[in-house]
Amino acid sequence: MKTFAERMQVRGRNMRLADWDPDSTPGCKGKDQANERLAGNLARIDELQRRLYAEARQSLLIVLQGMDTSGKDGLIRRVITIFNPQGCKVWPFKVPTQEEASHDFLWRIHRAAPAVGEVGVFNRSHYEDVLVVRVHKLVPRNVWSRRYRIINEFERQLHERGTRVLKCFLHISREEQRERLLARLDDPLKRWKFSDADLVERGYWGSYQRAYQDALARCSTSHAPWHIIPADRKWYRDFAVSQIVADTLERMNPRIPKAKLAIRSLRARLAK
Repeated sequence: MKTFAERMQVRGRNMRLADWDPDSTPGCKGKDQANERLAGNLARIDELQRRLYAEARQSLLIVLQGMDTSGKDGLIRRVITIFNPQGCKVWPFKVPTQEEASHDFLWRIHRAAPAVGEVGVFNRSHYEDVLVVRVHKLVPRNVWSRRYRIINEFERQLHERGTRVLKCFLHISREEQRERLLARLDDPLKRWKFSDADLVERGYWGSYQRAYQDALARCSTSHAPWHIIPADRKWYRDFAVSQIVADTLERMNPRIPKAKLAIRSLRARLAK
């Protein structure tokens, strides 16, 4: 029987993104059950991160990708904030700065990779260089097409040095994106998030879907698999990612190191 994560893993180069229903809720009977299981998963994550930090031998990298309004920020607010910030860093990768653009496309990514004992979260990531770069033709095809291989090698190197790479694509429908953009316009507290650029990017929906499909198919590997998270229902999105993160940490099995202390001697000294 497949695990929860395995049911959402991308397998094979022939996958079709259109075959994945963004409104589905596999493995969950409803919102109440999802919220209950979310709470349990957050408790598991909290304890497992404590062990990971104390062990200081391995690390976890969580990569979040998705179309505009797919919920990356909301997911970070509902799930990722359970991590102790002392051992967790969130990196929102935006348009490269002048300095970043003067280096190879992975330069800024290498610098953000988590150290041992840490959890790193990428809000967008190195995949922008085979997504937006491809869609807007910012570099020639013969340049971005080579990057799939480079990305796979980079992630393999992370895995071999003890970093578990967990990648989640938050999959929403075009109809749901429209509703979320309208909701931003209707809510005075959310209007600041709305930009004309959102509508421009929405006009490239088909091109982005093809670019995502290729990235998911070509860069889902045994050492760094992609998971497609149905994200039309926010409550399901949060539960699903929390489940995969908690299960991944459990498989990593971080352990509190045994302290080599002369307990009796230390107790005696503290009694003075």
